[in-house]
Amino acid sequence: MFGFLKPKSEHPRIVQLREIGLFALLSPRELRVVDGLLHERTYLAGEVIFDEGEEGQALYVILRGRVLICRQGQPEAGHIAEIPAGAMFGELALLDGIPRTAQARALEDCVLAALSRSDFNRLLDTHAATASRIALQLARDLGQKLVAPHVAARARPL
Repeated sequence: MFGFLKPKSEHPRIVQLREIGLFALLSPRELRVVDGLLHERTYLAGEVIFDEGEEGQALYVILRGRVLICRQGQPEAGHIAEIPAGAMFGELALLDGIPRTAQARALEDCVLAALSRSDFNRLLDTHAATASRIALQLARDLGQKLVAPHVAARARPL
């Protein structure tokens, strides 16, 4: 009866982004801004997303599927990590274009959202507070990844 009073439903990708740690501290408005910068890409199982040694151009968020991080040309033997839906990878590309240290390959059909370094830099220029929150969370995530192996090694029984 009063349809104009109904709350607006959010785009499903906005809901997904809110659940990803990198974007968890952003407001709904900030999430919409970031969503507008993301480029959705589909990869088939086995398809290479990027190669080891390639210049890092974007951070990827896995919306659907799983991604294998491995040594180039060694998907089974060079297995480094499996990244599930809802996680991100390639995050150093937002900070610097250093060469990729491994290959990323779709383990199954995937839908990824890519945030390019150039779009992130544009976000810094136009929405500095939003970009700062993302950068701070990125630093926290990278710090946890660096500390986690050392903490796990100290926690092992001798």
